[in-house]
Amino acid sequence: MTFSIVARSDDGQSWGVAVASKFLAVGSAVPAAVAGIGAIATQADANVAYKGQALAHMDDGATSAVTLQMLLEGDDGRDHRQVGIVDVDGGSATHTGRKCFDWAGGVADRDVAIQGNILTGPEVVEAMKTSWDTTHQQPDLARRLLEALQAGDRAGGDSRGRQSAALFVVREGAGYGGRDDVAVDLRVDDHPRPTEELERLLDLNDLYLTASTDGEKVAVTPELQTELDDRARKLGHPDFNAWVASENFEMRVGARDTEPPEDRPGDQHWVDVKVLEILRSRTH
Repeated sequence: MTFSIVARSDDGQSWGVAVASKFLAVGSAVPAAVAGIGAIATQADANVAYKGQALAHMDDGATSAVTLQMLLEGDDGRDHRQVGIVDVDGGSATHTGRKCFDWAGGVADRDVAIQGNILTGPEVVEAMKTSWDTTHQQPDLARRLLEALQAGDRAGGDSRGRQSAALFVVREGAGYGGRDDVAVDLRVDDHPRPTEELERLLDLNDLYLTASTDGEKVAVTPELQTELDDRARKLGHPDFNAWVASENFEMRVGARDTEPPEDRPGDQHWVDVKVLEILRSRTH
């Protein structure tokens, strides 16, 4: 009832899962990942206990193949399970139980495991694998996973229709404020076009929850600061910082320094070019 892709990035620093299904809130059941350990998707008659067990096994040093073997050996329902795993080194494994509903199957290769059940046919998995193999130029693992998921959806996807999708990606220090490893954690729980909606949410995630790159940072001069504050006041805020807080753009702005320049390391006062464009567009 689900198709998914589990993968590690080419640079070996990110792990993630993308999944879609004619099932309510598929993201609540299928994906799990921890940076520096690996990722797993558990589906069909999903054994959600597999998530914690698999990550624990891999944390202890087990490969994806050994982890999968241990999961299945201890589960009398293995014939009804479908699982994809990628470990810390990019080793992969996939399992489709013989009692999973047709069409069901999967493929595992370096850095990736793709699997699905109750699909329109093998072309779904094949399309996802082709997408993965031809998008090495895409450095953003979340985007690459979503592209593969959408390729599977276009190829037919779940034979029963569409309902939900999810995207979960981890990378060390990539979480909000750099305090955890969750780079992307998005779910579309009930929607007629879930993979398209997931793309819209990923765009918002990049804006609100992703740190600015150096190339996106615009140094705030005294003249620009005056402009920022003036534009924020036009929108009913006391100053630019108040507007930033109200809009949840904290990840996209370098805080204004209160110490003199000689007492701080480097120039830390900047605004993201996208945030600057948004503010200017709202205050013509």
